[in-house]
Amino acid sequence: MKKIYLLAIALISTLCAEAQKENFNPIYTGVNSLDIAPDARGGALGDVGVATDPDVHSQYWNPAKYPFCISRCGVALNYTPWLRQLVSDIDLAYVDGYYRIGDYSALSASLRFFSLGEVNVSEVGETINPREWAVDFGYSRMLSETFSAAVALRYIYSDMSYKADDESTPGSAFAADIAFYYQNYVMLANRECQLGIGLNASNIGSKISYDGGNINQFLPTNLRLGASLMVPIDDYNTFSFSADANKLMVPTRPTMEQYVAETNSATDDYSGYNEWLLDQGYYNVSPIAGIFKSFHDAPGGFKEELEEINWGLGAEYCYHNQFSLRAGYHHESASKGNRKYYSVGAGFKMNVFSLDASYIISTAQTNPLDQTLRFSLTFDMDGLKDMFSR
Repeated sequence: MKKIYLLAIALISTLCAEAQKENFNPIYTGVNSLDIAPDARGGALGDVGVATDPDVHSQYWNPAKYPFCISRCGVALNYTPWLRQLVSDIDLAYVDGYYRIGDYSALSASLRFFSLGEVNVSEVGETINPREWAVDFGYSRMLSETFSAAVALRYIYSDMSYKADDESTPGSAFAADIAFYYQNYVMLANRECQLGIGLNASNIGSKISYDGGNINQFLPTNLRLGASLMVPIDDYNTFSFSADANKLMVPTRPTMEQYVAETNSATDDYSGYNEWLLDQGYYNVSPIAGIFKSFHDAPGGFKEELEEINWGLGAEYCYHNQFSLRAGYHHESASKGNRKYYSVGAGFKMNVFSLDASYIISTAQTNPLDQTLRFSLTFDMDGLKDMFSR
């Protein structure tokens, strides 16, 4: 079915040439574009951001950071030309912003639009424009001087359908994020350093279907945990070091060998009816049950569970809070997608706006993410207000 072909395009950002390996067993979900880091700062740090210094892009990484932002209000525009090594018309556009209410809480929102360009369905002579978008709103509040929590609600729409296929329909879903953030200051070598610890459980919600409800796919429900340390060198120079670990809280589809062993099915029937039963058992798992199941269901046991954890490391140098240099590394097991790459980037900040860019350098051969660029333009609304009030 051509619907399956279109879904494969959406999934390609998580796969690479390592798929030919026998032990390749990725976790499949719908709306994979929700997993793409939208901003240049987090992208330059190796896709790290759950505990970094709060900024306008916290809606994606950890909305609980917003009450700790210095500026009262901010808006950002982000653009990523995606998978340019393969095609020339896949793009991610992302708009996010926040407004602090008083000294202890904040409202935030974002709009994500992911276009897969034009796809020619040659068998039916039709050209379609598959796309996905999501809009969310968040509320965050400080529970103490050092600890905050947040919740975000999200509506998701994914259109991979085309007119000639009666079974193919657009899909929609609802999801929520629950996030926490801790920020305090510690003394290291006579320097007052800023310590941040963050946790964000994102995309907890319903399933999504592209065929009218016959098959309901899991959303990319994700658990992200990280820490950061900002070290001031003097009044003008600071270094920051960050690390994130994240795991998809989605059950791993069992192999046919595993299913046959668990159900005592006929060992010579690895297709047909047994394949249908396997799919029914997998896709009928509820989203909440799937979250708990995801921590102990890998066919390879505990070793494979560890392989399902992606991690990233990032470092940032900032001069006078105006110019920044960033670098990072992201690691994903070869059996789960093999997204391994270095990232670099820079940022320039004025009173009113800041401009950031990042670049990916893949360490895995034939990785379609290689040479990916991200751009972010951020506006400080307090700065704009001060400029126009002069």
